Formats: sequence, C-alpha cells, structure tokens
Amino acid sequence: MTAVETDEAIHEGAGTVTRVLDPVAALAELAPIGRDEARGGWSRHLLDDADQKMREWFFNTAVSLGLDVEGDRNANQWAAWSPEGATGPAVGTGSHLDSVPGGGPLDGPLGVVSSLAAVSRLMDEGHRPTRPIRIANFAEEEGARFGVPCLGSQLLCGELAAERVGPLTDSAGVSASEVLREAGFDPQTIGADPSRLADLAMYVELHVEQGRQLAPLDAPVGLATGILAHGRWRVTITGRGDHAGATELDSRHDPMLVASSAIQAARARALLADPRTKARATVGKLQVVPGGSNAIASEVRLWLDARAEHDDEVRALVADVVADARKAARGEGCEIEVSEESFSTRVTFDVDLTDRLHAAISPHLGIVPRIPTGAGHDAGILAGYIPTAMLFVRNPDGVSHSPHEGASDDDIRAGVGALTDALRALTSPEHP
Repeated sequence: MTAVETDEAIHEGAGTVTRVLDPVAALAELAPIGRDEARGGWSRHLLDDADQKMREWFFNTAVSLGLDVEGDRNANQWAAWSPEGATGPAVGTGSHLDSVPGGGPLDGPLGVVSSLAAVSRLMDEGHRPTRPIRIANFAEEEGARFGVPCLGSQLLCGELAAERVGPLTDSAGVSASEVLREAGFDPQTIGADPSRLADLAMYVELHVEQGRQLAPLDAPVGLATGILAHGRWRVTITGRGDHAGATELDSRHDPMLVASSAIQAARARALLADPRTKARATVGKLQVVPGGSNAIASEVRLWLDARAEHDDEVRALVADVVADARKAARGEGCEIEVSEESFSTRVTFDVDLTDRLHAAISPHLGIVPRIPTGAGHDAGILAGYIPTAMLFVRNPDGVSHSPHEGASDDDIRAGVGALTDALRALTSPEHP
C-alpha cells in the first residue's frame, strides 16, 4: 500500500478526488531518509541533505492531498486546509521532522505524518471546518545542529533573538547564516513573526510517548499535562595539552579528568535532589581537543542537560553540578567556562483545550490518561502565546532518542484517530 491512497468516490460538494494518507505506510516511506549507519538510527539535522529530503516529502505529500504549502522566514513549513467557509485564525497541529544524532523513527515524524493523515481523513469524510487547519513542520526542534532546541518555534514566537542565531556554528564550523543562505533563506529576516502567530487560534501536537507511563495503564493514547523546566549548558574546560607517554602524572593539567568529575556530579546531584522535583541531569555530548589517543587533551567541551519540575530547581541543580566541576578543576589546575545555551520554563498546557480534546477522543478510546513529560516540544514554546495541548501515543518500552523507540501500528492508527476526532471537534460549529 502506498502512503496516499486515492478514493475514487467524489464526495458531494467536495469537487475533488479525496486522498487518504495511511500513517504507517507514510512512516515507511520516510524510513530510508537519513539512516545513520555509524550511530544506528536516523540523523536528520537542520537543512542538511536528509532534512531537505524530509522537507521535500512534506511538500509533495501535502500537495498531493490538496493542501496549500508555504515556508516562513524561519525555515518552518506550513500546509493549510482552508476550504470555503473556514474563517478566522486556524487550528494548528504538526510537529517536526529533524532528529537527534542517531535518533528514533517516530520522534517528530509521527506528529507530522499523523497531522497530514488526520486532515486527509476529515477531507475524505466530507467534514466542513469552520476554521482553517494549518500543519507545521517546525525547524530544528532537537537543536542537534546548532545547539538550540525548538529553533523554528522560538524564532516564530520571538523567544530567541534573531541576532543570536546567525553566528552559531555546527560541528564542522559552518555558521547558521551560511546554512540558511545556502538553502534560500535570508538570515537578516529571521525572527519574531507576530502575524503568522496571530493566525493560529490554538495548537495541538501529537507525539510518541517519551517514557513509559501509558503501557502500565493499558492506554494507547494519553494527554499531556505539562513539561518539566529544562535547559542546556555548555561547559568548556581548559587544561594543558601534552604527551601521554612523556608527561609525569603529577605535572599534568588534564581537562578530561575534570570532565569525568562533572559527568559524575551530574548524576550524583540529581540523585541527591528531592524526588518530588523529578530532577534529571545528563551529559550526552563531549568534544575533546585535540582528540588524539596518545595526547593529553588541551580542552574539553561538554553539554549538560538539566531538568526539574520548576525553574529554580533546575538552576539550583546546575549550580551544584558546576560547583563540583569547579572544585575538580582547581585540583587539576584547569579553567572552566560555563554558558547557558537554552532554557525553557515549566509549561502547563491549557486545561480548557485539554478538556475539549478529552471529550472528543474518549468516546472512541475510553480511558485517556493525563501525564506529564520531561521532554521539550514546540508545543511548549507555543503554550506561552496561544492555547496549546498535546497527545501522546503509547511507547511500550518507553525508549526515546534511540533507534529502539517505537509504537505499534495499531497504536499509531489509534493516535491518528484521536487527532482526527480532536481536529473535527475543534473546527465544528458547536465548538467555536
């Protein structure tokens, strides 16, 4: 079965042949794009070859469904269904198509595919929306290329200063300005887009579950209550490069030892925190200079990811980890510089909108649990500006940001059904 199947029955008043997107087949179409043989999984980063192919797929698929597609100045893509009678600000949905290095097949793509599939179902059944529906593919949600998560949605909302983005560089030293310009975007025009944001009345994002809360409840779909506060910090440790064989141990200034202390401190400090704070601290990325197996490093850069229930708890956790790292640096004769790359305050999703979603989807699903998440999302950025809600599709093992991430075909289709019910309810006359 191809992702888009044609139903030759033309619905009365529709005027065009209806096409229905099968989400499982669509995900299979995307599977070859960005396969990372070195890491395993998928690597699709802002405007690289894999991301460009994902964007082409989004454009071609949306057009084949009869949707209008455009890009904005912040490298986000939008597909719109605006039939006659649909007026006013739109109901937004969607997610992202980029990934972490060596990530899973569903984190991001599931939400985009499900949105297209849900709209195609509504078109097929002859639904007449009172509002337009706009599907977003947000740029650089994971922040894997330039270190800033939710780049596209942050720029859209004015959460991120445009002048900060251009000088950012990727691991190859290429600046964001160069990448944007080569892809046809003007780095001078990126930034807050109030008119586009004002054209959204609300936003609903579907995502694969990150963690394992739905499986014990035997629920294929859940609703999000909120997102933990979280941020990323770059820690640069400077020592003295030297020869691994010729340099006495007591005369070394080795930043790798300090880095190892910082990594241990991240775990230890998170474990010492009050369990009610849901504290998490992780170092998942290191850069070592010069990186030779027979050389003492001269510099180590590491990235600390910290999360907790509230903003002040995150900052206290980071302060403790940094204090431990500075103590280790003094003992080794190294220097430390810490810079905050991003910070997202705690998010509480709109209660009224979440209640409306529950009323729309529970008749078909029965129990629909409400669960928090420790992962950041574009929906978390938009939540500060418009009513926002999230749906999660059950992830049986809870694994995410990994090629082992998954959801069953039945649960994927249940998620699309839930999103279809939600969008139908939010664009029906009885739900202004």
